[in-house]
Amino acid sequence: MHYWLAPLALLYGIGVAIRNTLYRVGLLRRTRFDLPVISVGNLTVGGTGKSPHIEYMIRWLDQYLSVGVLSRGYGRKTAGFRPVSEIDTAGEVGDEPLQFKRKFPNVPIGVSESRVLGVPELVRRNPDLQCVLLDDAFQHLPVEPGLNILLTEYDRPFTRDWLLPVGRLREWPAAYRRADHIIITKCPLQLSEEDRSRRIAEIDPYPRQQVFFSRYAYADPYDLLDHSKRRPLDLGDEVLLVSAIANTTYLMDYLGQTVHAARSLAFADHHFFDDGDLLTVLRRWEAMEATNKIILTTEKDATRLEPFLPFIREKALPFFVLPVQVAFDREDEAAFQRAVKAFLLGFRI
Repeated sequence: MHYWLAPLALLYGIGVAIRNTLYRVGLLRRTRFDLPVISVGNLTVGGTGKSPHIEYMIRWLDQYLSVGVLSRGYGRKTAGFRPVSEIDTAGEVGDEPLQFKRKFPNVPIGVSESRVLGVPELVRRNPDLQCVLLDDAFQHLPVEPGLNILLTEYDRPFTRDWLLPVGRLREWPAAYRRADHIIITKCPLQLSEEDRSRRIAEIDPYPRQQVFFSRYAYADPYDLLDHSKRRPLDLGDEVLLVSAIANTTYLMDYLGQTVHAARSLAFADHHFFDDGDLLTVLRRWEAMEATNKIILTTEKDATRLEPFLPFIREKALPFFVLPVQVAFDREDEAAFQRAVKAFLLGFRI
């Protein structure tokens, strides 16, 4: 951490605290909508697993009601509200919203830098909607969600972090009190009862807040050029991981247990790849001497690699995409679903 930046972090924190106070006392107005709105967010600048958890919520809730998703569309080159279609590009709508739409083509997905304007517009275009999921909206105080779900990483909880620019916190740790429920994400496969108790004690939740634990479950990678082709990872494989996500530690740990060797070519989160990046990938891949060597990327990164599919095909680069889903620890999935159902059944305008 850059502790020498502490004065800037303090000034930043004072500004955030003043803003939050103005909303809390009502001098700045918050908007509540007449349908259930569920926010999934975090206190840090990224890496807690919002996208897989949004996908989990879509996959589960879409079985029972009409659900839509509204995201900011981080990194897009457009402005205002925009419905997301399967033929959009990451530059037009952002990588994560495009990923959601490709996976769930029948679910309305929209992007808007203003959730206050975006929610009613999404509903206007989809009048049958019964619930809206807000992606990464914990700090978007103009909207008052009916249910606020906060994510924090197992290895990097908000309790051990610092405000920007010293650490990764967007606001003071005490902001966790706004959450209705907290999910500790990216947990190890073997999680003892003592580990769970220590993490809960560290967060010190309010009596009304339930804490759940989740981890990632990876599936067999699929070919970037032909999604119907799958290739299981093998202990004899050598992998070059090409990614532009907030944190690769959890993924690299998984690969370290699954393949012979894994190297990482990491870019900044949401980085838009260019020709030079792909040439670097090509050089790194050619330098790998193993017989069983592949290039692996994430589903989010795959949306930003689409402009380079002709290059990848021409150079015969073995690009594969690693799918991921959320898995809850022990009985937490049933408990989490009960908590969300209780909110939906008890929702009042």
